Amino acid sequence: MSGTHVKQKLPTLLLGAIGVVYGDIGTSPLYALKETFAGHHPLPVTEVNVLGVLSVMFWTIMLLVSLKYVTIIMRADNRGQGGSLALLALASELSAKRPATKWLIAVLGVFAAALFYGDSMITPAISVLSAVEGLNVVAPQLNSYVLPITIMVLTALFMVQKRGTGAVGMAFGPIMIFWFAILGLLGALSIAQNPQVLFALNPLFAYRFLILDPWLSFLTLGSVVLAVTGGEALYTDMGHFGKFPIRLTWFSFVLPALVLNYFGQGALLLANPQAIESPFYLLAPAWALIPMVLLATAATVIASQAVISGAFSVASQSVQMGLLPRMEIRQTSDKAQGQIYVPLTNWTLYLAVVFLVFTFQSSSNLAAAYGIAVTGTMMIDTVLIGFVLVAWRWSPLLVTLLIGTFFCIDLAYFSANALKIPQGGWFPLGIAALSFTVLTTWKRGRKLLLEEISRRSVPVQMFVDSADSVNRAQGTAVFLTGIDEGAPAALLHNLKHNQVLHERNILLTVIVEDKPYVSKGNRLLIDNLGNNFYRVRIFYGFMDTPDIPAALELCASRGLPFDMMATSFFISRDVIVAGPTPGMTRWRKQLFLALSKNAMNVADFFRIPSNRVIEMGTRIEI
Repeated sequence: MSGTHVKQKLPTLLLGAIGVVYGDIGTSPLYALKETFAGHHPLPVTEVNVLGVLSVMFWTIMLLVSLKYVTIIMRADNRGQGGSLALLALASELSAKRPATKWLIAVLGVFAAALFYGDSMITPAISVLSAVEGLNVVAPQLNSYVLPITIMVLTALFMVQKRGTGAVGMAFGPIMIFWFAILGLLGALSIAQNPQVLFALNPLFAYRFLILDPWLSFLTLGSVVLAVTGGEALYTDMGHFGKFPIRLTWFSFVLPALVLNYFGQGALLLANPQAIESPFYLLAPAWALIPMVLLATAATVIASQAVISGAFSVASQSVQMGLLPRMEIRQTSDKAQGQIYVPLTNWTLYLAVVFLVFTFQSSSNLAAAYGIAVTGTMMIDTVLIGFVLVAWRWSPLLVTLLIGTFFCIDLAYFSANALKIPQGGWFPLGIAALSFTVLTTWKRGRKLLLEEISRRSVPVQMFVDSADSVNRAQGTAVFLTGIDEGAPAALLHNLKHNQVLHERNILLTVIVEDKPYVSKGNRLLIDNLGNNFYRVRIFYGFMDTPDIPAALELCASRGLPFDMMATSFFISRDVIVAGPTPGMTRWRKQLFLALSKNAMNVADFFRIPSNRVIEMGTRIEI
């Protein structure tokens, strides 16, 4: 890519990054400082506490977001992609020769993805609710309207998902630029009134706060961490915008705006401790309260949109990596590959978000549920990046120092949030446990199923050798098979019941690799087995969208042309039953059977024309 091309694209990338990447962490000022002083573990609003909390907040942002994610973890891009599953794939690839290590990495990566589902449910609820709660500041009598308005905003948000985020996304950048500019401006004006708040930049204030009352300060960490929620999104969204735009916008614009706003809220509290009822909104002049509520609501909708889109991506990646059954995944843009809509994920999230709003009823109550998912994900990311740095042969001393420091900080925040499990932390942990069970059960069940199919398979050479003595029908037969060796059951049943083989027979296997995308040049591997039998392997990355007809068109350049009107696709419809064979407990087998029955049709998932498909039933016991 030429330098000129990069310059032309950079402004667009910068605008897009500001609009999408920072929605979550950018709306934390709505509730983070308020929750720290007036939440489940109230803290007296004194000068020592205000400066101590601000210092802890500032250095947490600098260490966990600026250093850990933006500077270090962003180096670990998996062919340009980021996020827990991309980091899992990269760490697994680098540890391929160490089975025990690879198993641990897989478990951690899958659990991080499971935690993300809990996070993606809480973020829209707490963000939009905290914005609409600004009505209480405008006029306390409007309090009864907070929940209905929140539900209306969230319902509209989830209903428009099927139309794609492209059109809405064009407006995200300018709105978020305005949002961060207002954050910085209001904060700077307040700091000008009480500039002594800037003493909190000195880490000694954080140290003194932490040792003055260790137990109280430990409890406070459970709320302080709300200032870095969304920090992991900087890495997750790296594939959409690249490292440089995210790093540039973070250090030059977003980070200064956030710090100014937090310190501005602190300066306000020093002048008026009673402002703790809503320090964010009370930074603004009275005439600007209603516009601020509207702007904050728009910003939280954008933050929610980013998380919902992230949930769609994780669901899609999970399907490709064999962690979830096939489900409907719609492309909402013919230009942007990453813009997808997953109906099942969308409406599951919506029901969970509505449940959260009605159950917890305030952003303060929801804050207790929020931190555990974020800190859990951050802790797992620290362990995974540790494996990657070791594989990259970084200095053992440097790795130990960095990972040890990050892990101690992550563990402290996770432990502080673990105390809030009875108040709401149970929800993301419950969702994570449920998601982890589903993901691992499907992965294990598919492994047992493929092992049984492989055990039953017949050597292909037997069909190749006997092909001349069997009637041959015109056209091409494509037999989809999940195993890379042996003949699929559909081929055996076709010969057994129809007593015929096609003129040309293709044994087709789709393989998903541990990388985001596979280029068209590496899409196919064709083996000529003789007697017009071919084994074709189609390779995809975990972020590619499978399309078998499109992939088969590439075969023409390899000397294997396809005429779709003369091609029949044979698919084995597996009727799976639970048997006494070991490998999985009975209740997990029943869960796997239920997931299998609700999986999307193979032909639809791989975009095979339905009028070219023949299904052959096979009973398999696992």
